Amino acid sequence: MRSAILSVKLLKTATLVLLFLSPLIVLSQSNPLPNAFAHNDYNHNQPLFDALENGYTNIEADVFLEDDELIIAHINPFFRRSKTLESLYFKPLARYIKNNGGEVYKGYTEPVILMIDIKTGADNTYAAIEKVLMRYSSILSSYDHGVVTKKQVTVVLSGHKPYQMLKAQQTRFAFIDEDLVKSKQDTTSANVYELSSCKYSKILRWTGRGKLPDEERVRLCAYVAIAHKFRRKVRLWASPENQEVWRELLNCKVDLICTDKLTELKDFLLSRLPQRENPVMMITNNAK
Repeated sequence: MRSAILSVKLLKTATLVLLFLSPLIVLSQSNPLPNAFAHNDYNHNQPLFDALENGYTNIEADVFLEDDELIIAHINPFFRRSKTLESLYFKPLARYIKNNGGEVYKGYTEPVILMIDIKTGADNTYAAIEKVLMRYSSILSSYDHGVVTKKQVTVVLSGHKPYQMLKAQQTRFAFIDEDLVKSKQDTTSANVYELSSCKYSKILRWTGRGKLPDEERVRLCAYVAIAHKFRRKVRLWASPENQEVWRELLNCKVDLICTDKLTELKDFLLSRLPQRENPVMMITNNAK
């Protein structure tokens, strides 16, 4: 009888351990997709984990500063006070990086981008964010007196951007998402920007039906070329959610495809990989 009770206890313990480790197992086995950007990630059933399970290497979270708390929400943070930037993103990221051999994805050497879209005042919200970033500096890309060091996670600020604060800092753990349509050379801010983004409709009206008009293609490619000249990744947000648009964006060298449809975009991107090709090897080779 005692043996049977012990066996049941061991089974329960093993089940709990597996439940705890299952995100790690999924995470380590996912194929990292450098073009995949999880728009408004916090709206998914499992914020962060749904994106990582599908191989997303770019993740977005909207942040409100309310009563000294950084609340993750899209519009009204009142009912989401327990959903904080630290509890939903930084704590689990730090834990799983530690338990995954110091990597987000096995063999993936590029940083995962965490975009923080600031919805409240730029400077005071960034001041609160900075306190959180300091606690997780061991996993964050940094700028230190002219030197950029890439680590497992790169934080990029969007929305209300504290540009002047970041530009004045000699040491920091955050970068800024530049306005793509205003991309221009600025040697004093070369290490401030990480991405160049804008709303899809500012450049394109095409919805995926028929052929992409030549004049729109030329306009998009020109903006992308300018951003790439300054080593910034390009993202168009609020783009139509269909494979025709995704295909043309990639053909025009747009780096990041924003989506709320995690599995659909993942399947589309995986279908474009050569058969038997290791996605991690492809990333490494393309980076050279």
